Amino acid sequence: MSTQPTIRSALPKDAAEMVRIHVTSWQETYRGLMSDEMLDDPKLVSTRKRFWTIGLTDERFAHHRIAVAEFGGELIGIAQSASPTDVDATWSQQLNVLYVLASAHGTGAGVGLLQTVISANEAAALWVADPNPRAQAFYRKHGFVPDGSSKEEHGLKEIRMVRRELDN
Repeated sequence: MSTQPTIRSALPKDAAEMVRIHVTSWQETYRGLMSDEMLDDPKLVSTRKRFWTIGLTDERFAHHRIAVAEFGGELIGIAQSASPTDVDATWSQQLNVLYVLASAHGTGAGVGLLQTVISANEAAALWVADPNPRAQAFYRKHGFVPDGSSKEEHGLKEIRMVRRELDN
């Protein structure tokens, strides 16, 4: 039996589990950084369900790269990247989602998901909560550096991290 998680493309049948991971990861990661009202709002589940159902079934989003990490038959992580939406983008992909359940940190799921939705030498960017030292260190390890841009979303400060295209 493998001790590494399996990374694969997400399927529409994964949507409910992806919602669970998304909501649980937000609660694990952002508790104390976002309001409890937002993190515990039952509408969070329905908005994430709509997000993943549409993302996995609507042809308008077929170009998005969506992957899941599986271990022991259970989903433990999710990731999604797409074309950049930032008006000043000089990169080809933007990481929009990468969450691994806290109980699965250190399993290699995050690395596998990142490498599945963004090629190792591809120029890319992402927005990450600040403070979120664990996530920021993870992204730095994979070539992303803060570019000085910041924003606030859902009451959460975020910084943009960018990775330039790497030579082969």
